[in-house]
Amino acid sequence: MSDTLTGVAVVGSANLDLVVEVSRPPRVGETLLGRSGGRFSGGKGLNQAVASARSGAPTRFCAVVGADEAADVLQQTLADAGVVAAVRRSADAPTGVAHVLAFDDGDNSIIVAAGANAELAPDDAVAGIAGAAVVLAQLEVPVPSVAAALRAGRGAGALTILNAAPAHAATIGMLADVDVLVVNETECAELDGIDRLHAAGARTVVLTQGAGGVTLHRTDEQPLHIDAFRIDPVDSTGAGDAFCGVLAAALSQGECIEDALVRACAAGAVVAQHRGATTQELSPASIAALVSSR
Repeated sequence: MSDTLTGVAVVGSANLDLVVEVSRPPRVGETLLGRSGGRFSGGKGLNQAVASARSGAPTRFCAVVGADEAADVLQQTLADAGVVAAVRRSADAPTGVAHVLAFDDGDNSIIVAAGANAELAPDDAVAGIAGAAVVLAQLEVPVPSVAAALRAGRGAGALTILNAAPAHAATIGMLADVDVLVVNETECAELDGIDRLHAAGARTVVLTQGAGGVTLHRTDEQPLHIDAFRIDPVDSTGAGDAFCGVLAAALSQGECIEDALVRACAAGAVVAQHRGATTQELSPASIAALVSSR
């Protein structure tokens, strides 16, 4: 990582999350009554950028939103978190929306309509990451744009992180430009497992396992497991995104990956204890308090 590069640049999606609390998923053809959970700013990219900034790292966010009221809500969230937003407004597509079913046990199911996220172009992405020490991307925006951001970041000397969510076959072709790959168990299985990822060029793979913690897989080294923090979850929406954002922030601040993963786990635990993916309860102090409780 070059000494002239600073902070975190996140390229990704921005959505308005519409949350409904339910005891279970509806069956086909069934109308299920739930409890309104409210409207929250979301999208994997926005969530990760907010988490990075709230944990103390200078953070920029590159995305496309609509010319609508939902976009105003998202931009206010970014401003409140201290994120520098390179957000373009589409004249044609609405802001992306996610319909979130939040279950009683803290788990969730999510359906996303991409909207303006689909208009994020490679030129947007490359401009958005210029000068960053760490580039973080996910796969809720067009793959060519993600690939362009990772390639440009790597070429400029940045550390690159890809959260391959949702799982996409194109991940394999991007691994040459990825320093750290983050996948959950479902995504890892869809990409044919850790061994396949290593064989395809993934040098460092972080496997997130929810309440089971995370496992760091590095080429030619023994896996390193880090336990999750014991909490009573309220809403797991965005916990994985907080993990990614704070991992990027910690690495941008010079922490080794082992310590960065502990901080990232703590961030995910803080978010899971509150409603909404961008809770203001996430802070350097709340993360440090959990880390010190071990």
